[in-house]
Amino acid sequence: MKRGVDFIAQNHSCRMSVDGCAVAFDLGSNTLRAVVLECGSGEFIHSFEKIVSTADGLAKSGRISDAAVDRIVNAVKEAVGSFDMQDCTMDAVTTEAFRRALNAQEALSRIEKESGISFRVIDGESEAGYTLLAVRERLKRLGVEAENIVLVDIGGGSTELVVAQGEGFVARSFSLGIVTLAQSGDSIEDIHAKLEIESREIAAFFESVKPDAMDDTLFVATAGTPTTIAALRLGMDYYSYDARRVNGTTLTPRELEECYERLRLMEQAQRERAVGVGRGDLIAAGILIFLKLFEIVCAREALVIDDGLREGVALSLCRRGTTTL
Repeated sequence: MKRGVDFIAQNHSCRMSVDGCAVAFDLGSNTLRAVVLECGSGEFIHSFEKIVSTADGLAKSGRISDAAVDRIVNAVKEAVGSFDMQDCTMDAVTTEAFRRALNAQEALSRIEKESGISFRVIDGESEAGYTLLAVRERLKRLGVEAENIVLVDIGGGSTELVVAQGEGFVARSFSLGIVTLAQSGDSIEDIHAKLEIESREIAAFFESVKPDAMDDTLFVATAGTPTTIAALRLGMDYYSYDARRVNGTTLTPRELEECYERLRLMEQAQRERAVGVGRGDLIAAGILIFLKLFEIVCAREALVIDDGLREGVALSLCRRGTTTL
């Protein structure tokens, strides 16, 4: 667990700085997310989120398309225009889609030239570390104490699995995400076959690092699929989503199965209202991944946390008091 301990030492050793704010951008395989954290109070005072479909077509072409770059640039400009970054430190990170893309540097250079924001590609372990930092902070605010945590982050292009025990953690990123799974074949049979193959590596990793005391281990899930399903269970839809209500919600495999069936039977307009335009197939793929993770971890329920990579990056900036441009 040495790498995990090193990450925590770098990001937990300093107290929250008294003044200033931090802006964090998270360019994922499906969504651009940004957040502003007021360092003194520890409150997130502004957030931004927009679907950009970064990884659309990536599984087949190996490239970030020009159309995806256009969407990203427009979304970044919209995000920058939605809040005041003056006197804030800033960091902008991107993940699996750009880790895999053959044209990653070319696409990132264009994004920087046209939007003014420079994104850095982080590896899967760093992504997991930032996400764990955010989740631990949210659990603390919810009054939830857990010595051992199994955290799953179900993203667009990858899934991160983190096993945290005490102050250390081990993590691995797997190239199984809701976008890549949804676009992995032409039929539901193709998708299930892909899931079975990809999940074997996750199962082998978890078996090698799982805590001895699983009964005392908290299973936590973050990212779009868990939060969307939790919101639906609470009677919300994509447009009435409220992270404050979602944080701390629990989900069971049975509830996931019920939501999967419910979404399958919806008319297109109703489905778009429930989970967002163009997200129906992605959330369905995410549910399948989530159910497989439940099976691997042998958990009865998962605690859902909305906070993730962008919040972790912002927290890290406030605690270090440095700027990454």
